[in-house]
Amino acid sequence: MADDELAAIRKARLEQLKAQGGGGGGGAGGGDQAQRHNHLRFRSANLIRPAAEQRQSILNQILERGAADRLGRIRLVNEQRATEVENRLIMLARQGALKSAVTEEQLKDLLNAVAETREEEKIVVSRRKGWDDDDDDLLDL
Repeated sequence: MADDELAAIRKARLEQLKAQGGGGGGGAGGGDQAQRHNHLRFRSANLIRPAAEQRQSILNQILERGAADRLGRIRLVNEQRATEVENRLIMLARQGALKSAVTEEQLKDLLNAVAETREEEKIVVSRRKGWDDDDDDLLDL
């Protein structure tokens, strides 16, 4: 039944895209090109959406509520780190390394492990003494 609904939605969307494409096929084929572009954009969105939904479904299954909330807060601050942690969690789940849902404490440990393996950027400030350094004037007195 869900497949029938999905097919109906796709058919309705295709009809909508055809209507947006210009209808009559007039001119130098600009309507056909726009229709192909819209169709490709729609198709790529359909491919991306299920992957994101599948990813979210896996995370919902393997994370306890507290851990999921913490990961959401981390995503607000540092999206790259949250994605790294999610990738590691999904990898562990696919390998069968997770025996139960991940708690908030386990998520903290995983965050620390990711932080340790990740090379931190360091900013080094080197100051040069210049010819206009006022401190040198005090030594001459």
